[in-house]
Amino acid sequence: MDHSAHQTSTGHDHAVHQGHGVQHAGVVTWGAAAKATLHCLTGCAIGEILGMVIGTALLWDNVPTMILAITLAFIFGYSFTLFAVRRAGLDFKTAVKVALAADTVSIAVMELVDNGIIALTPGAMDAHLSDGLFWSALLGGFAVAFLITTPVNKWMIGRGKGHAVVHAYH
Repeated sequence: MDHSAHQTSTGHDHAVHQGHGVQHAGVVTWGAAAKATLHCLTGCAIGEILGMVIGTALLWDNVPTMILAITLAFIFGYSFTLFAVRRAGLDFKTAVKVALAADTVSIAVMELVDNGIIALTPGAMDAHLSDGLFWSALLGGFAVAFLITTPVNKWMIGRGKGHAVVHAYH
């Protein structure tokens, strides 16, 4: 990223982090929060879908399937950030710390909401991969999780937490 576009006037105020919509003074755009949430949701969705597909295909009970899906959601969610900050030159240990700081709350909220919706949708826990209910509950859960997690990420980024930690390495 070309950081030469930052403001360099006499009052050099690092107010706008170009290309991200992040305001270092505590004001964050909804677009930046949505982008951070979408980044997180992508990893979570890949992991969760993979876990649900594996557990369902192996005819596992609901609890082990959800545990696998949630575990893979965290692994894939963290891995997106981990790979990005490693490409930026961070050593592995520091990259893991950044990924944990950037994504833990976002992934946890997303997983809580998404799995809560799946668990509360009648019949969804017993649906099979070929059932529309399986996919509609899963995708509907992702949509609601996105809507709930975006304000959480906006609040965290505005306080220099969550995905704001990653922006220093772009």
